[in-house]
Amino acid sequence: MRIGELADRTGVSVRSLRYYETKGLLASERTSGGQREYPEAAVDRVRRIQEMFAAGLHSDTVGDLLPCIHDVDGTPTETATPYLVAKLTEERERIEQAMRDLHRTRDVLDGVIAAASDTKTTKP
Repeated sequence: MRIGELADRTGVSVRSLRYYETKGLLASERTSGGQREYPEAAVDRVRRIQEMFAAGLHSDTVGDLLPCIHDVDGTPTETATPYLVAKLTEERERIEQAMRDLHRTRDVLDGVIAAASDTKTTKP
């Protein structure tokens, strides 16, 4: 399939698909006219990439992990399971730390909002 069809079927922009190729996350064949052609399996690959991005993983990490995960069902490959578990555990901790940081930031913001609200209600 051509890049436009892959974009339509996955909901991912053509620009993003090109980016995935430059990062080595997705591969295509070239026609004699230089147009990209993707196999049917590229649909599952793009969906897997999108899931990993949605989970907060960076493109370099996604590139490290893709060989460890089956595109179709997301299960780990047999040979890469220890690496996959270690990397995903590391990424989960990074995300947990980011969440703790965001909670602290929200609490500070809530304090500022409360203080500003109290100031407005006490003035004539």
